[in-house]
Amino acid sequence: MTTYSVKPAEAVNKWVVIDAEGVVVGRLASYVAKRLRGKHRADYTPHVDLGDHVVIINAAKAVLTGRKLRDKIYYRHTGHPGGIKEASAGSIMNGRFPERVLEAAVLRMMPRESSLSRKQYGKLRVYPGADHPHTAQNPEVVDFKSRNTKNVKAA
Repeated sequence: MTTYSVKPAEAVNKWVVIDAEGVVVGRLASYVAKRLRGKHRADYTPHVDLGDHVVIINAAKAVLTGRKLRDKIYYRHTGHPGGIKEASAGSIMNGRFPERVLEAAVLRMMPRESSLSRKQYGKLRVYPGADHPHTAQNPEVVDFKSRNTKNVKAA
């Protein structure tokens, strides 16, 4: 018996819409990273891009648990000596681009230093509001909230 390996020409990528309102960021990022890589499929092949195009709406309304809004720090460097900058997750969520917290969480759950993972990450689209320009692709709506009670932060 031989193992079946999907060829790149045989890959069919679907479009998926996920509503992030009230959803825990880490749990959603884990699910999205798995969906982008194609690991949810029975015919998963590590060297072929079988992942879906994922559209996340209402990313500004996603929730961080515990004290992460205050304590979680994102670092970046300008490239100049002493040019390290930091921002808390709360300041980013309340700032101009709140979807970047969710994008960073998904990116850090993807494999590092791989041209295939960069291609797979490119199929992620995150929007802070409820509207998106991908209705022509007829995306399938995934109700992530109802999959597990832990996906939604308890009030």
